[in-house]
Amino acid sequence: MDSIVLMALAATLGTWAVTALGAATVVFFKNPNPKFLNLMLGFAAGVMIAASFWSLLQPAIERAEETLTTPAYLVATVGFLSGALFMWISDKTVSAMRKKTDSSGGNPGERFNRILMLILSITLHNIPEGLAVGVAFGTLGNGGYSMESLMGAVTVAVGIGLQNFPEGAAVSLPLRREGVSRRKSFLLGQASGMVEPVAGVIGAMLVVHIETFLPYALAFAAGAMILVAVHELIPECQRNMDAQPYFATMGIMCGFAIMMLLDVMLG
Repeated sequence: MDSIVLMALAATLGTWAVTALGAATVVFFKNPNPKFLNLMLGFAAGVMIAASFWSLLQPAIERAEETLTTPAYLVATVGFLSGALFMWISDKTVSAMRKKTDSSGGNPGERFNRILMLILSITLHNIPEGLAVGVAFGTLGNGGYSMESLMGAVTVAVGIGLQNFPEGAAVSLPLRREGVSRRKSFLLGQASGMVEPVAGVIGAMLVVHIETFLPYALAFAAGAMILVAVHELIPECQRNMDAQPYFATMGIMCGFAIMMLLDVMLG
């Protein structure tokens, strides 16, 4: 069993590394053009919307049908709305904290809560992904494993890892758009994937219990991501775009298409 946990840890460390690689794209843009940053903000929104369905809601429905007695549509709906509600409460809490800090003379920045919500939503998305990798490897411990089952678990890790590249960029580049330094944008971008190794180990060690929890966690993360994409990222990327109203929209479409391609192609 220890070897299974170590394999899950190694696999999720790999997915975290790919997230860091995606976040590192911000290093190559010393003085980003505002139009380009709006494009990347739209790209991030497209990635999050596509990932919400193909990486989260669809697997949540499939796993609920396989492992739960509760109707899959109810699991997906409850989890989705719970994720959106969580992000709404988080936004209200952060806003209240910011107002309190402002009244005491602090200067946390007028876009602090938008940045925090972006990081939190991607991080929440990475938790069930790490669990999925851990569960895939954890199932290998039930009575031994074949090379075929091992390759299946590796495929899950590779697929999630490839998806993490645009997700790392989806955090670091919008942060740069908000005026955060390149170094801090990279550090925060890669940090959003740090939860995957932790979740992967937990998933491998508690695979039996996680199987029943995972559908709710997947739908929860989807609701959180959709709320942030629709409420924060899309309106922000469309600001000051009167001259080229479809420029940021093309970023949304491209981000959605690339994430959809990766999810569907890698299964």
